[in-house]
Amino acid sequence: MFSKIRIQFLQFFNKTQNSSRLINLILISSSLCIIYLLTSIFLVGTSKIISRESSQQAVHEPTSLEHIVFGIASNNKSWSNRKEYVKLWWKPNQMRGCVFLESMPPDLNSSASSSSSLPPVCVSGDTSRFRYTCRGGLRSAIRVARVVSETVALNHSDVRWFVFGDDDTVFFPENLVKTLSKYDHGLWYYIGSNSEIFEQNRFFGFDMAFGGAGFAISYPLAKVLAKIFDSCIARYPHLYGSDSRVFSCLTELGVGLTHEPGFHQVDVRGDVFGLLASHPLTPLVSLHHLDFIDPIFPDMTTMKALDHLFKATSIDSQRILQQTVCYDPWFSWTISVSWGYAVQVHSNRLLLPDALPVQATFRPWQKRGSPFAGAYTFNTKQLHPDPCTRPTVFFFDNVSSDGDEIRSNYKKAYQNCTQDMGSPKKLEEIKVFSTKLDLGIKQLQAPRRQCCDVLPSSAGKVMEIEIRECKEDELIHMHE
Repeated sequence: MFSKIRIQFLQFFNKTQNSSRLINLILISSSLCIIYLLTSIFLVGTSKIISRESSQQAVHEPTSLEHIVFGIASNNKSWSNRKEYVKLWWKPNQMRGCVFLESMPPDLNSSASSSSSLPPVCVSGDTSRFRYTCRGGLRSAIRVARVVSETVALNHSDVRWFVFGDDDTVFFPENLVKTLSKYDHGLWYYIGSNSEIFEQNRFFGFDMAFGGAGFAISYPLAKVLAKIFDSCIARYPHLYGSDSRVFSCLTELGVGLTHEPGFHQVDVRGDVFGLLASHPLTPLVSLHHLDFIDPIFPDMTTMKALDHLFKATSIDSQRILQQTVCYDPWFSWTISVSWGYAVQVHSNRLLLPDALPVQATFRPWQKRGSPFAGAYTFNTKQLHPDPCTRPTVFFFDNVSSDGDEIRSNYKKAYQNCTQDMGSPKKLEEIKVFSTKLDLGIKQLQAPRRQCCDVLPSSAGKVMEIEIRECKEDELIHMHE
């Protein structure tokens, strides 16, 4: 624009020597320049204001439970029992979604079946037009897979994430929100985890989110997936499960899995103490297969044990199961605290890398067959055959909070040991002091284990421990 003005000015100057016209032309050119500059400044300023307002809006509107819609896969046969799992975590005033069954239960209107503490029931669509050719599998896998598209079709407003799981998937809602808050819900995300068993992953895929553990799909990706889902799954009649179909269609869209280790498929059987006591440095998001494992606390039923865990979760959700290791300087003990679950006291010094692996207290999912049946996807260590040589275990008993301070108590579990191996066996109770854990985005993206100190105890049978943030250059080790 400025070059054209300059050419016109020169042409005019050559044709006339009239000073008044020259002055007028200079004034006009100057005015155009000023208008252009002011307009540019205004537009830049406006864009900055809009950008600032958008940024502020994102800051003041963090992801919450109200932004999540759940799709829970069940069936008419299992729902009457499995709904007790859902009652543990479902928050009817904050959560949206459906549990999908083949048909509406005949007793839905009874007080026992229709509970305000449960999600509404939705009836799955007809799947008879789809082929299913997997020998030994269940045709219901097609219906369960379509829970994804049918949940999207509910057309809820202001949705950021769709989360899917089974009727025996127990979610930890606050931790689910905290985990998803790391990610931009406006982008295409498929978030979950695979199996704990190498053989399961080898067969179904290391990059597939296992449905029992639960998985999350961001809103824009879910909307596109729902559009193409039926045409896509028609190409996969040979697959075994529902999660394999979801994974295959997302793969066709070019989307890969974002691994989050807080989702737990729990493809093991028996005593999962070792698995829970060595949880990864990430919030606990889900547990699955609870019908196939022992109650997670001794002398309790499965449901009472889970309810007991939720007592600690209600006080400090983000700290639940987080493992902290410290050392007793007086007796050279190694203490591992899995907050809200258990404390283990080793009567000897353990280097931190030796204290963190998962104790193999459980059995493989497959009882026989593949040579990989006992191979896991994490580091394990075998239990010592002599129970007297194992660490003394103290299970979570109760928790209380007073302002910023939280105190959790742990009582010694029965141990089949007739020998007195020293002071750890004489302890009866451990008190743990901490403050509520509130992880920011940076801490979630780059987690660091916290430190703890053994405090002078008031009695010989009680140990007191304080959990705190580690100093910048602090090492977790036994001081000489």
